[in-house]
Amino acid sequence: MGLLLTQLAKLRGGRVIATTSTKEKAELARGAGADEVIGYDGFAARVREITGDGVAAVYDGIGKTTFLEGLEALRPTGRMILYGAASGQPDPFPLARLAPAGSLYVQRPTLATYVRTPELLRQRAAAVLDLVAAGRLEVRIGARYPLADARRAHEDLEARRTTGKLLLVP
Repeated sequence: MGLLLTQLAKLRGGRVIATTSTKEKAELARGAGADEVIGYDGFAARVREITGDGVAAVYDGIGKTTFLEGLEALRPTGRMILYGAASGQPDPFPLARLAPAGSLYVQRPTLATYVRTPELLRQRAAAVLDLVAAGRLEVRIGARYPLADARRAHEDLEARRTTGKLLLVP
């Protein structure tokens, strides 16, 4: 998801600071257009060194292990978009913590909300597929698994041993 988000942000003129867990993933992030690539350890402080006051948005697919530091990486009125929870759901926290940190916003989007009608699904799918067809958005196929190995594919995904999209082949 991160590679697609990076490409989409760059298509819209954004500056992207990507966080990765491995050197291989860092190279892929750079290839997708990330302006800066940093590790997870201490990433909020590093983001502030790079930007001065933090970022406008954090897109977090990891969850529990990165959520609080992601909030620290935001500039005032920044937005935390928690779209996944690879490491588990973040611990509960008092909403009052968002105000002194800079009037922050937190969003937990779901695909079902954004494609809640057949028309929305068609519009959103067409927008993405048009970018792919035009060569402006690259969808990386990270691995192919026989359908019988679906469990192993899911375990690899959970363990963050994968990059790109995984295909289950019948």
